[in-house]
Amino acid sequence: MSHRISAFALGIAVLATPFATPAATLPQFTQPNAVWNEDVSNAPLRTNSAAMMTRLETIAASRTGAGKWGGDPNPSNPSAPSNVDFQIDMSDFYVLHANNSTPTEAVVAWPDAGDYYSPDCQNPGPQFQFPVPVVGGIEGTSPPAYSCNANDNDCHLLVSNDATNVLYEAYNTSSANASGVQARCALTWDLTKVYPRYGRGEHCTSADGAGFPMAPLMLNADEVWAAAQSGGDIGHAIRFILGNSRMAQGTHVHPSSHGTSATSDTNANAVPYGSHLRLKSTFDASSFSTNPAVLAIVRSLQNYGMFLSDGGTIPLSADTDTYTTHKWSDADMNMDSHSLFGINPTDFDVVDAGDPITDSGNCTLTPADFIFIDGYDY
Repeated sequence: MSHRISAFALGIAVLATPFATPAATLPQFTQPNAVWNEDVSNAPLRTNSAAMMTRLETIAASRTGAGKWGGDPNPSNPSAPSNVDFQIDMSDFYVLHANNSTPTEAVVAWPDAGDYYSPDCQNPGPQFQFPVPVVGGIEGTSPPAYSCNANDNDCHLLVSNDATNVLYEAYNTSSANASGVQARCALTWDLTKVYPRYGRGEHCTSADGAGFPMAPLMLNADEVWAAAQSGGDIGHAIRFILGNSRMAQGTHVHPSSHGTSATSDTNANAVPYGSHLRLKSTFDASSFSTNPAVLAIVRSLQNYGMFLSDGGTIPLSADTDTYTTHKWSDADMNMDSHSLFGINPTDFDVVDAGDPITDSGNCTLTPADFIFIDGYDY
């Protein structure tokens, strides 16, 4: 995770009881002009788009290992491979669903108040009630559980209240039980609104390093299956990550609202936090794969692209298929974490997002009155 200290539609599953097994759909912003839902297949590009993508491949070529994506060298073993190919993380994230009958617990600053991301994240305390479905778990737990080693892992807790269209996301969640949702950051997103270009606030992080929502940008087996059946796409952009040493030092571009001093590339063509990459229209999808599920993702990357959201190793983020109707390994899906191997940085363009913004570390939250509704100022 790349915060200040370092750094997932079809196939609805109906809840058997008010808050039992989570539904399978991904939460989505309902406004078509929300940036995550915009078709950018014809959007203008950065003038140095090609050079930026070549820069990523140059970094990879200078390091031991195979692949042109991935994370940072291991300081204790610099010669170990630090690169991976265009891999999908299918095993870590749970996108959970709630309604107004789901139990809630108060957010508690973890490990203590001094470590909580304030003012970026919403104030912990009994006034902030976070839904905790009876069935579910924190990122990285298998089988899913509500206890996570937040000292060594990101431990995201992602819950959508489908009755209110409010998305709850937490980072570094040590536990979620009768003692509260103990997290380093917790906040909400109103899925009915269109946020301004700087999101929740300039220089403000979220449960994701770039200040983005997480769950609406992930892949999900049900939405990919549905897109494959129709020959379409999933209808939204996708979350991706890079290592801090592969990103521009201390800068971000909108719609990101936050970067981190942990980033270190000083090259003129370095890729800043928040960058919006779009798979080229000339990418030969039919030669790349005949799998309809894979092609649905390829079309999504060409139409909506992917946003650079955080620092890490595995490029793409997906909801596990624990609670979905369709499974990644089903015969009519036949996907695994390596299904997109062979797609390289230079297969992408970089959508123009304006000049990079130098990170100040001083979060200025967006007043509620300035969050857009239906695309118009309140």
